[in-house]
Amino acid sequence: MAAAETTSSKIVKAVIYPAIGIARVGNAPEGYVLGPEVPDPLPVIVKDGAPNPYRDKEGRLLPQAARFRIYGVNEDGQIVKELSASGSGADIRWQVHLANRKAAWYGFQIALDIPEAALATPTTLRNPTVSDRAALVLDAGEHRLHAGHGKQSVDMVAGKFMHQGDPVYLGRMWCEKDARLLVTGGRGKSASYDKSVAITFGNNEGWHDDVSDGPVTAEVIFEGAHLPVTPAWIVVAPPNYGPQRKSVRTLWDLMRDVAIKAGTLKQPELPSFTNDLYPIFERMSGLQWVNAGFAAGFGWGSPYDFSSEDWIDRLRNKSPSREEFRRVIKNNFRHDETDSWSPVPWPWLYGDAMSYPPAKTPRQHSTLSVTQLAMLDQWVKGEFIDDWGTAPVYHTFDEVPLVEQGDVLTRAALDFCLADAFHPGCEMTWPVRYTTMYMEPFRFKHAPKGWVEPGLGAILTKDGAKGPNGPLGGQIPGGITRWMAVPWQTDTASCRSGYTSTYDPNVPTFWPARVPNEVLTKQDYTLVMDASLPKEDRLAAFARRASWIEPLGLKSGYTEQINRMIHHFDHLGVVEVRPGPEDETGKALFPALIEVEDEHRLISKPVEQDDAPDTDLTTIDKMCLLIGRPDHNRA
Repeated sequence: MAAAETTSSKIVKAVIYPAIGIARVGNAPEGYVLGPEVPDPLPVIVKDGAPNPYRDKEGRLLPQAARFRIYGVNEDGQIVKELSASGSGADIRWQVHLANRKAAWYGFQIALDIPEAALATPTTLRNPTVSDRAALVLDAGEHRLHAGHGKQSVDMVAGKFMHQGDPVYLGRMWCEKDARLLVTGGRGKSASYDKSVAITFGNNEGWHDDVSDGPVTAEVIFEGAHLPVTPAWIVVAPPNYGPQRKSVRTLWDLMRDVAIKAGTLKQPELPSFTNDLYPIFERMSGLQWVNAGFAAGFGWGSPYDFSSEDWIDRLRNKSPSREEFRRVIKNNFRHDETDSWSPVPWPWLYGDAMSYPPAKTPRQHSTLSVTQLAMLDQWVKGEFIDDWGTAPVYHTFDEVPLVEQGDVLTRAALDFCLADAFHPGCEMTWPVRYTTMYMEPFRFKHAPKGWVEPGLGAILTKDGAKGPNGPLGGQIPGGITRWMAVPWQTDTASCRSGYTSTYDPNVPTFWPARVPNEVLTKQDYTLVMDASLPKEDRLAAFARRASWIEPLGLKSGYTEQINRMIHHFDHLGVVEVRPGPEDETGKALFPALIEVEDEHRLISKPVEQDDAPDTDLTTIDKMCLLIGRPDHNRA
């Protein structure tokens, strides 16, 4: 027995976690917020007079930092020790390589792995007339940091875009009191080298932004030996304007489904109510703070307020007598073979093939993953583990047992990323559905260092992408974010909700967990908190939701709106958590915690070329012009 214990505690390899770290741009030159390190972090509760946790004193958005740790694992892959902790005795040299390849890559038309791609506009190169393709790439190169050797901070700066302007800052890497690596990305600065105005949601010629991605690797010496190191990846994404919210199907859910279908991850025999089933329901209720339709359908006091104790008790009841109840609830979720393109089934989110007028395809709207739907089928039959109140739910990282810390870090990062809709998306897009992208579950495969990717021609097809040495295999720096919109601000400002207003002005919606649609303002929150007001006035204020994009100018044209977003993305509100009323009446009428937009700053300063006409608009752009009407953005 002693020999077995000795063998199991022997460190044979080092592994970097999270497997995929998520940083987010912010225009504050100093400070940062740390990305989630547990899937269910405690809310940051903001009280009157307290500093804004998401902004600096000038109101600029703080960037989100990703923190990486290194763990020593035994021959079974189990974590034995954190090697990046203070006093571990490990000598660690970190390497990070950030790049942005958007302008040199192919434009986005539609996800190439869905049937609708066969009839879509061809996926052609961005900036096709630029012969010097290298001038379109922003590559900061590999940067190194020797942890534990004094206070260090390394800026990661690429060259000049199209050989013009200033070098482009892509991020920073540093360690603080230990050997854990912190990485932030760019400052949200987007520009066109030829001074052209942005006119479309995703493929603006001549433009670049400063999001990026790339490998995170390390050299580790422990007890005199060089350990092999399993690397990670860093993705720099747009800001998170709804930091408490998760989508109904997260990127972790999607990648878990990919791994289960590939056979590299085993599906649990029975789903956990706490970890697998209840999150599906709870997330729909959580979206009440970022979308008025979800607030009415699943929010506080609504018919389907799944966050209430009564609903939790009903959902976790395994009794055979409640089987039909569970079946009826489950049948509310979208099933492609029966629900087609109807907007009615849950979740009320747009899909990869969303179009206006609505496309007659099941992919007009989103559905849950195959794994999630299978677990709901088990739930209907009462075949699940009722572990409510007994399964551990970690709210702080200090609570997490050492052996679980790696997986918890990865899930925390990916649970706050979106899987729907990939049009193209917020953080990543459709290639992450391919098993060829991964070396193991949730961990991207790396291309050999220095490998030069072959050209794929003027038009990219699904077959071309899947071919030998194609972009769906080992990844190069900048390989993940190149599929996304350029610049990111135009897409963030475009993807909204309730496009078919004759059905509903607020749902379905695109990305409310990251990009809100309708929010509770500070002004209305003040009315809710005022116990001297009549009950009906307070309830009316609580139910009222304002258009999140209003600072962009609801009466402005689409071109003006997206260009204002480019220059003033920090004017859009972050949805923060505030305490609910404490008066006796308020306890019954309102939740204990209320999520409120931190500010609602209208943009009065015109952007450059603000008189540019709305021309050459895509279908999505035209939809956004429609939805920009004030009556379509207020509950």
